[in-house]
Amino acid sequence: MADAVHGTVVRFEHPGAGRRRATSLPKGREVQPKAKHEIEALLADQPREREYLIEYLHLIQDTYKQISAAHLAALADEMRLAFAEVYETATFYAHFDVVKEGDAPLAPLVIRVCDTVTCAMFGAEKLYAELRAHEAAGSLGGPARVVRAPCVGLCDQAPVAEVGHHFLHKATPAMVLEVIARDDSHAHVADYPDYDAYVAGGGYALLNQLRAGTLTSDAVLAVLDESGLRGLGGAGFPAGRKWRSVRNEPGPRLMAINGDEGEPGTFKDRHYLNSDPHRFLEGTLIGAHVVEATDVYIYLRDEYPAAREMLTREIAKLPPGGPRIHMRRGAGAYICGEESSMLESIEGKRGLPRHKPPFPYQVGLFGRPTLINNVETVFWVRELLERGAAWWTSQGRNGRVGLRSYSVSGRVKQPGVKLAPSGITVQQLIEEYCGGMADGHEFSAYLPGGASGGILPASLADIPLDFGTLEKYGCFIGSAAVVVFSQADDVRDVALNLMRFFEDESCGQCTPCRSGTQKARMLMERGVWDAELLGELGQVMRDASICGLGQAASNPLACVIKYFPELLMPKEAAE
Repeated sequence: MADAVHGTVVRFEHPGAGRRRATSLPKGREVQPKAKHEIEALLADQPREREYLIEYLHLIQDTYKQISAAHLAALADEMRLAFAEVYETATFYAHFDVVKEGDAPLAPLVIRVCDTVTCAMFGAEKLYAELRAHEAAGSLGGPARVVRAPCVGLCDQAPVAEVGHHFLHKATPAMVLEVIARDDSHAHVADYPDYDAYVAGGGYALLNQLRAGTLTSDAVLAVLDESGLRGLGGAGFPAGRKWRSVRNEPGPRLMAINGDEGEPGTFKDRHYLNSDPHRFLEGTLIGAHVVEATDVYIYLRDEYPAAREMLTREIAKLPPGGPRIHMRRGAGAYICGEESSMLESIEGKRGLPRHKPPFPYQVGLFGRPTLINNVETVFWVRELLERGAAWWTSQGRNGRVGLRSYSVSGRVKQPGVKLAPSGITVQQLIEEYCGGMADGHEFSAYLPGGASGGILPASLADIPLDFGTLEKYGCFIGSAAVVVFSQADDVRDVALNLMRFFEDESCGQCTPCRSGTQKARMLMERGVWDAELLGELGQVMRDASICGLGQAASNPLACVIKYFPELLMPKEAAE
């Protein structure tokens, strides 16, 4: 083609040719050599499969007290994952502190103050404000930062602060400052029966009989069926039926234990794991043997570091044979208590609930049929097999079957885990197991089943606390977390506290939950509640949310409107 100015002929070149000649660079973020070396050293010879992503994020967080963008890029490169996959997973979980390029490093020590319902009743806001004042003044005694935290599973010791992994019961600012001063931020493991002590008391005899064939899997299933033992994580599905259904699915099969006990007011699983870990492990291994699971995954919430240390130590003492046991560590996401979200998290992904068909045809862990049980459910297996189904069925009350572990907190003299007959009423629970109401407090209302189980007035204190008894009142028993209120507590404030919790913990996958919890919280913050609008919003959330979080988030709100109508008017008018 002739150049019009100089009369020369030049060859036509396509506009993209220059880009093709340019030096190619890898897609995504450039991996810094220093960060690459550090990640390689951290991971060493550990496998690079996707399922370990969250475990490796914990490894970085524990080592560097934060996760830099450079480390994320290096981890993505090492695991052959897109940077976006690693970033979205890391930022989904509250306990990973992702620091972007150019941001100042974070203080290495984190002080978490629980601000959910029971801790809020006992002064969490004042504790948080005073600690933040110390942080602002630089008088915490070292580089530390104070953050709010959802329920940490110590509601009977409210208010609670966590300094690193050291939990302070009935915490005060002075206690926090003292712990920081002596650099005591590690998890504290209390005394418990170890492997030798458990075996000396007859432990693992049933498991050994099962493996030797002197006790059959069919006999185990028969006891579970006859006893009527149900899943004690909240859904209440018959345990024997679940085990049999999974066993009938084509192999290979897996087992997963849901230890992500994040429902505000619930702390029973922590109690059993800390007090008798091998009784839990034996029940788990019996279940794995019955369904012929090749691997067992124990998913434990990150707020239970003492239990994690204990289980890691004791699992290593088990004799060879049986399924492989994998410990998986949560990272501060309440949604992972929902079983399909837990499976996603075990696989190294964000904990987004799956759309699933009815049990048992759901897709399990890694696409395999998976037996999923709560910690307390398997904890009772040894007791049932030794004592027999008749013993269990005789333990109920008010026509109910079995025992329940009630996590009781709030305005009672003796809060804690109360092993009581299924079907006991809250009035009986308070009087017979909790020493009555705390001095100066009169019973006014209660949560029968944790944050999502609704709120009932004291006038309905004679309802049996069990599966199927509370639904007609707009409530449910769930994990049997009972929080007791008195005249000192504003039920509207309680419902608002719980809605803020659900808003913060929504995974964001579906609009009815993501936007519904936010809109509900904003409407509830007004002096006067628009009961009609809030009721309509709650109905949409119940009908259209993907999982139980969004479906149950409006239960406390709906109960306030139904059972406490006098509280809907402005406080000035009520007075």
